[in-house]
Amino acid sequence: MTTSTPPPELAENAARSRRRWLMGAVAGGAALAGAGLAWRTYQPQPMAPAAESALWQLEFHGLDGGLFSMASLRGKPVLLNFWATWCPPCIEELPLLSSFYQEYSSKGWQVLGLAVDQLEPVKRFLAKSPVTFPVALAGLPGVELSKSLGNLTGGLPFTVVLGSDGMVAHRKIGQISPANLLAWASVI
Repeated sequence: MTTSTPPPELAENAARSRRRWLMGAVAGGAALAGAGLAWRTYQPQPMAPAAESALWQLEFHGLDGGLFSMASLRGKPVLLNFWATWCPPCIEELPLLSSFYQEYSSKGWQVLGLAVDQLEPVKRFLAKSPVTFPVALAGLPGVELSKSLGNLTGGLPFTVVLGSDGMVAHRKIGQISPANLLAWASVI
C-alpha cells in the first residue's frame, strides 16, 4: 500500500480553510457573548412622564369588536403583556399569566394581553387555548407602543408592570418566569 502526499497547494488550502472556520467560530462566539452581556445588563431608560400619561389615554380593539380602554385599569397594578400567536415564547408564557391573574386579581392586579397580531389568528388561537385575562389587539402599532415603554428592539414577548400610581415599575423582554411574577407581586 502506498501513501501519497497531497500537493502543497491542497494542504495549504485545507489549512487556510480550517483557520477561517476557527476564526469565524471565535468571532461568532465573541459576538454572542457580547450580545448576551448587553442583554443581561440592559437597563431601559425611564419613560418620560408624558409617555406614561399618554398610555392611559389609549384604547384597543377587543376581540368582540368593542373597545378596551387603558383608563379602566388606572389606579390598579397592571401587568401589560405584548405577545403574538406566531411567537413560541409568548405562547408558552400565556398559561403562567392566566394563573397569575386567577391568583392575584382578587388582590387588585389586572392583566392585559396586547396581541401584536391580527384579529382572526388571535381568535382562533384563544378558541383552542383560552386565557382568563382580557386580550385586546394592538396590531403592528403595538410594536411602537412597546418601544415607547422601554422595549428598544421591539422583541416579543415584552411585559411591563405598572404600579397603582400608573408608573412603570418593571420591564421584561423575553419570556417571564414564575420567579418574575412572584417578585413583581410582592413589590407592588
